[in-house]
Formats: sequence, C-alpha cells, structure tokens
Amino acid sequence: MSVYLPIADLSINLFVVVGIGALVGFLSGIFGVGGGFLLTPFMMMIGIPPPVAAASDSNQIVASASSGAFGHWRLGNVDFKMGIVVLAGGVSGGTLGVQCVYFLRQLGNFEFAMKLLYVLVLGLVGGAMFLESLNTIRRSRRNSDVGQSPELSEPKLSKFFAGLPLQMNFAKSQIRVSAIFPFAIGFAVGFLAAMLGVGGGFIMVPAMIYLIGMPTITAIGTDLFQIVITSANVTFMQAMTNRTVDVVLAMCLLMGSTLGAQFGVRASKLFRGEQIRILLSTLVLGMMVKLLLDLVLTPDNVISFAKGVVGH
Repeated sequence: MSVYLPIADLSINLFVVVGIGALVGFLSGIFGVGGGFLLTPFMMMIGIPPPVAAASDSNQIVASASSGAFGHWRLGNVDFKMGIVVLAGGVSGGTLGVQCVYFLRQLGNFEFAMKLLYVLVLGLVGGAMFLESLNTIRRSRRNSDVGQSPELSEPKLSKFFAGLPLQMNFAKSQIRVSAIFPFAIGFAVGFLAAMLGVGGGFIMVPAMIYLIGMPTITAIGTDLFQIVITSANVTFMQAMTNRTVDVVLAMCLLMGSTLGAQFGVRASKLFRGEQIRILLSTLVLGMMVKLLLDLVLTPDNVISFAKGVVGH
C-alpha cells in the first residue's frame, strides 16, 4: 500500500513509514530522546530528500515526545523548572538554525553539511557517553559486594558551575546550578533541531546527567518536555521559511511513533540508569558509523551526487 508525499514528491510504502515511526517512538520512550538522530537518516535511506526528512521529522517528534513526556509526567519524572530554562535556549537556537538551513540550501551544500555535522556530534556525544556508562557499570560491579550504589558521582564541573551567576535551586532534581548552562545547552539543542531534524535528547540527556547532575529518569522526563515545544517551534519556522514540512509524511510517522512511545516508557522501567545510557550510546555510535560511510564511500550515482553538491 503506497502513499504519495506531496512535498517530497514521491510515493512510498505506508507500512514502512509507520513501522519506522513505531520503532523510533519506542526508543524515544526508553531513552528520553526525540529519535531524530535515527529517524532522519532512516528516511534518507528510503529516498526522502534530506531537507524534507529533517523538517518533517521535527513535526512528528512533537507528537512522539508529547506522548513520552505525558507518560513520564504521570510517573513524576519531569522537572518543569529546569525544562523552562532549557526551553528558553531551545527556542532561541531553533530560530537561528532555521535561518542557517535556508542559507545552506541556497548554496546547495545542505546535505553534505548535514551529514558532516551528524558524524561530528554523534561521534563526540556517543563516544563520551559510552565510556562513562561502561566505567559506571564496572564500578557498580566492583562495589556490589559492599552494597554501594552505582549512581553517578558529583559532576566534575560542579565547582565551575557553582561560580557562575544566576544560581537557581531545582527542587525536583535536588540540585543547585547556574541557569546559564542549561540555557546554553538548550540553545545548542534547538540549533541542531533545525539543522538535523533531531529532538536533541542524545545531547541533552547526557548533559543533564553528567554535567548538571540530574537523576537519570528525571533527566529523561524533563528532556522530553522541552523537546515538545522546541520541535514545535522549529516545525513552524521550517514550514514558513523553507517550505520543507511534508504533513502527510509526518502524519504517517505519527501513527506509529505515538503508540511506540507509550510502550517505550513502560520498557524504561526494566533497565537501570547506567544500562539505559550504554544502550543509547551504542545506538548513537552505530548511526555515526553509517553516516560516516555515506560520506567517504563512492556514491552509486556519481553524476547525480555531483549535481546535488553544486546545487543544480
């Protein structure tokens, strides 16, 4: 059964799109990510143009993250005060990112810049998260005989954050930190949301855990909360500025992602914090390798690739 996508200008199997949405929604509920770092590359693999894939992905992320955020809110896992600070940065960064997308599309270099940025961000974040999670698991095994907790120690940059202005107490997360850092991380995530069609959870969740010092489950729920509004802002601006939001594609993805997210939230209770983090880092690194190969290997159609690079 095929469905026609008007903005992407192609027909595609409905069950393939819905299945991809369900898988990514499931992962969203488990890891507290919008799933864009998986969904945008998946859509590109099945022939969706990169600008349409990124913009339409932001649209469906609103729905899948809303479903996941609601589930975590019911479990009491959302720090709304922290989420609002992060959100202020996310809206600002998303606005700037949409303008950068417009500029790069005019130059004809958007696809290359998009894949290169993906490789750099996924490699750095995934590598750091994998090493830290592996060390946490090793420490928990060494300390299991004496009953010590495997939770993370105090963030290494906590003394630096303590010296920054605009200190705020976040009762839900039981931490005190400068609002400057959550705002800056939110700004970066908003920018990436526009450039890559991602919710930014693969950056935000590690930053909340390792740098700010939030509990893992609270970080996941809070991240999903900010993803909803940040992605909604990016979707609206992409539609108005770049005309790349394919509503039909987004609705097909939504059919699967909303249901998948609810199952993911339930599945998240089956894992410990360090297990969730190492699984997420493995997914991030796997996708990074795939995109890196796309950049360095010779494309099947060299002529079409060359035309795309010069923007014809």
